[in-house]
Amino acid sequence: MNKIFLIIQREYLSRVKKRSFIIMTIIGPVLMAAMIILPAYLADWSEATEKRIAVLDETGWFLEKFKDQDNISFYYVFDDLDSEKENALYKNGDLLLYVPRTELNIPVNSELYSIKQPGLNVTSYIKSVMKQIVENKKLLASGIDPEIIKSAKVNINLSTIRVEKDGIEKKSNTEVEVGLAIFSGIMIYFFIFMFGVQVLKGVMEEKSNRIVEVIISSVKPFQLMLGKIIGVAFVGLTQFMLWILLTLIFVGVFQTGMLTEGNSAMEMLGSKNEILQNVSANNQGVDPMIMVNEIISGINIQVMVLSFIFYFLGGYLLYSSLFAAIGGAIDHDTDSQQFMLPVSIPLIFSIALSGVIVNQPDSSLAIWMSMIPFTSPITMMMRIPFGVPLWQIGVSMTLLIAGFIMTTWFAGKIYRTGILMYGQKVSYAIIWKWLTSKY
Repeated sequence: MNKIFLIIQREYLSRVKKRSFIIMTIIGPVLMAAMIILPAYLADWSEATEKRIAVLDETGWFLEKFKDQDNISFYYVFDDLDSEKENALYKNGDLLLYVPRTELNIPVNSELYSIKQPGLNVTSYIKSVMKQIVENKKLLASGIDPEIIKSAKVNINLSTIRVEKDGIEKKSNTEVEVGLAIFSGIMIYFFIFMFGVQVLKGVMEEKSNRIVEVIISSVKPFQLMLGKIIGVAFVGLTQFMLWILLTLIFVGVFQTGMLTEGNSAMEMLGSKNEILQNVSANNQGVDPMIMVNEIISGINIQVMVLSFIFYFLGGYLLYSSLFAAIGGAIDHDTDSQQFMLPVSIPLIFSIALSGVIVNQPDSSLAIWMSMIPFTSPITMMMRIPFGVPLWQIGVSMTLLIAGFIMTTWFAGKIYRTGILMYGQKVSYAIIWKWLTSKY
């Protein structure tokens, strides 16, 4: 046991002292914080470009119907198409919307000329306005007042309330739960591969440099493999915790700066209380913080965080043992791909079925995949935001631990034999021979 501890210590310290570890520990939170902060800035920046659209309507149906929107303005022209194309596109740098005259048919066809791609917001607005105008005229022609149809339209607000077995009701938000499920599954997939490949590369490097021959003289191959796996696991856990901490710090600093700017802007615009009252009135008395608290209370955050840490470690330990066996069996990096793909198929399969899992988290397929050790790390993390019985989580964790023990035993047999073999082309038949050998 003491030898395993020394190997764990060596693997941990040798990796956390590397410059690449320190750089990635700092860059990782910066990138994650940027994923949270940059979209708002990029959205505002992308909307800064003003688009002017010349409207040539030969039917007269849509005259003065297009209203100016954010960064989109309309003006109407009445010359022939070729002349207006020349003026709008090449002289003014604008877009040209052309609605051709029809003799008998309703004007449902139009053409938008532009030098650059107009953007989805432009085309969507134009189509929505034209659709509304044509529908209104068809209703009037049938003797139906469009205002009656408009007044009959209503918006339905659907609140999802999950009722626990003890009768406690919790408000949930399906969109938030789906986003959290997909994010958790992808992060588990990312971490398992990132740190599992580190084990494979480390084993291959020691084998190719013949360092392993010296180490094996002091410890058993199984002890070396287990120490390496656990050591890298602690490295991954350390980096993961630092990423979370630094990301929260970066985002908190940004939010503090934005709050200060927001307060200054409010002082310039007027009384802060008056602004808040207007916002509350526009939101019809709904407090956004209350809505956020209700959504968060519907998700068991404690179970979510603890489960993420467990399934990250459990999934990593299971797959890293297989990656260590692959690294010990092969001599060249080019040979790793043919063995990594079959091992990685369950993880890829779980990601491929993520749409089915988040839409039907209580289906038989989702439940069984959350129990099978090779797919449970991703699948169970996708199910937990929707509410999973604790007994299912317990069974899944137990099976994952059993799966790790089983794969470690099989991987140890491959690792013990392959780590000292050089120059032999490894195939699945040879690996099977190692597994079934009695020594």
